[in-house]
Amino acid sequence: MSNDPLHGITLKTIVETLVDYYGFDTLEELIPINCFKVNPSVKSSLTFLRKTDWARKKVEELYIKTLPKLNER
Repeated sequence: MSNDPLHGITLKTIVETLVDYYGFDTLEELIPINCFKVNPSVKSSLTFLRKTDWARKKVEELYIKTLPKLNER
């Protein structure tokens, strides 16, 4: 069993979960990147995040911080 909370979770799942929880407006405030600001969609965000390691890392970190809140639902 992996201790990595991201183990087995796709980037698509991470982005969809964060968008469901925060919405693009709040996501853009938390992580100010254009894929959350300009015509945001899960598809365009995935395209950008797959090419941009630093941005993907920020999204993954936010997901990990958000997990306890998700589990309270």
